[in-house]
Amino acid sequence: MQIVNKIGFFDSGLGGLSIWMECDKLLPEISTVYLADNNNAPYGIKSEKEIIDLSIKNTEVLLNEGCDIIVVACNTATTAAISHLRKTYDIPFVGIEPAIKPAALNSKNNRVGVLATEGTLVSSLFKSTSQKFTKGVHVINLHGTGLVELIEDGKMNSLEMMTLLNELLDPFIEEAIDYLVLGCTHYPFLRPQIQEILPDSITIIDSGEAVARRVRSLAIAGGFLGSSPKMKEIEDHYKGEKIFYTNKSKEIMDEFMKEIDIRHTCEFKEF
Repeated sequence: MQIVNKIGFFDSGLGGLSIWMECDKLLPEISTVYLADNNNAPYGIKSEKEIIDLSIKNTEVLLNEGCDIIVVACNTATTAAISHLRKTYDIPFVGIEPAIKPAALNSKNNRVGVLATEGTLVSSLFKSTSQKFTKGVHVINLHGTGLVELIEDGKMNSLEMMTLLNELLDPFIEEAIDYLVLGCTHYPFLRPQIQEILPDSITIIDSGEAVARRVRSLAIAGGFLGSSPKMKEIEDHYKGEKIFYTNKSKEIMDEFMKEIDIRHTCEFKEF
């Protein structure tokens, strides 16, 4: 494997920043490039071919930026396109899958909810993962229709968002689930509102930390991190460059990043 110097991330918009934040906690010393394809959000309502084409476009941009690992920081793009990307490009890709396995294994009453986009829930990858790990578990799958659009429009903390969340989460409460899987990278940013609505008996889970651990293991295998004195000196004193691009509204993305305490700015870039 080639030496890892830079990690790329792409998503249909702002949601993948939840994955970027988890990775940055473990790898603050490595350079990153984040692509927010806001102009084409949401991916969850697009066809598989459209998502593959967009994922190829995003990958090409990140390769031109010099990325050595690419994180497909979008559940829908992972389910639709990651197999194609891995066959086409000779670099590691890390995908995002709903955390259905840990939810099913840890559920006490065998009742689990999954909130995700339509594109994720109808995918063959999600269906096969769900079937593999949820035997004997009652799973309630619901589309988070409208949530991504509100986040992308800068309405994450609006009354409109709370009204929609109450409507979407009510079936999970009625079904008495004890685990809720957030199956879209946008949704972890709504955790405070979701916790306010759900009873304390429901544990909320997502896949961000697991993805970050996988990215870190690939970075170590790629020779960026290590135990040598020289490498330790780099880790202790070097902070990687952080680049963020959007192809829609720089102002909305900048404001969102401030709101979630990412202390960088983004740039507008056509891609």
